Amino acid sequence: MEINNRIEIIEVGPRDGFQSIKEFISTEEKKKIIEGIIESGVKKIQLTSFVSPKHIPQMQDAEEIAKYFLNKYPELEFSALVPNYRGVKRAYEMGLRNIAYVISVSEGHNKANVNRSVDESFVELEKILADFPDINITLDAATTFGCPFDGEVSYEKVDKYVKRAYDLGIRTINLCDTIGISNPKQIDELLTILLEKYKDIEFQVHIHDTRNMGMLNSYTAIKKGIKHVQASLGGMGGCPFAPGASGNLSTEDFVYMLDKINIETGVNFKKLVNIAKECRDNINCNS
Repeated sequence: MEINNRIEIIEVGPRDGFQSIKEFISTEEKKKIIEGIIESGVKKIQLTSFVSPKHIPQMQDAEEIAKYFLNKYPELEFSALVPNYRGVKRAYEMGLRNIAYVISVSEGHNKANVNRSVDESFVELEKILADFPDINITLDAATTFGCPFDGEVSYEKVDKYVKRAYDLGIRTINLCDTIGISNPKQIDELLTILLEKYKDIEFQVHIHDTRNMGMLNSYTAIKKGIKHVQASLGGMGGCPFAPGASGNLSTEDFVYMLDKINIETGVNFKKLVNIAKECRDNINCNS
């Protein structure tokens, strides 16, 4: 399959990147960084996550961040990650209609991440779909390519997971390499199965860069026809509930590569690099 001539970047740094930093980033600093991302031309941004501040204190200002950007930039596509019904309700009340709901493919990570079984998370997803019919849900399939607790995740297991989501009406699924364990062969083979079987699902990829494979694996995905790729400013990020999950694919590096092979993103590389440098200079990423 030929690569699409335009790839949509979904910036997740304000959520996945910031959540990995222990020292609280001021709300004003977060706004400044997100403003810079917007100025670079990114149209799809995951602003925050509606989780318990007790578990992830960095996200304690989720309501303020969401309200500010939804009011200021109604034309852009903002989203937030939520782990449960309560999180969806909070996000919905702020006006968000694009939600990333996370369910791990593996039982071990789902228990560590949201403290429930995969079955329990799917039951709650069904309730969310019934109670909030006007929201757009992207299902984040965590540990699609491997789990720090359960080990290998078979293609058959992923296929059953996708089928279950499909039967509920989900049509956007984000395949997440939560601990950066995937390889090009694995991505090629799994996408061959899924794209052939579920032609009306929009699959996205979210690849961590633990083993410096983020760029290669994401390129492999777009060669298979993936149009939406999640990335994080400065390569920040990592799941706090997955041992060994280091940073994400760097947004600016990915944009640079796409620019060089004449694939459109609508993102200004120089502006993005400048905000990434500013982010690095003003945030203690090692905290």
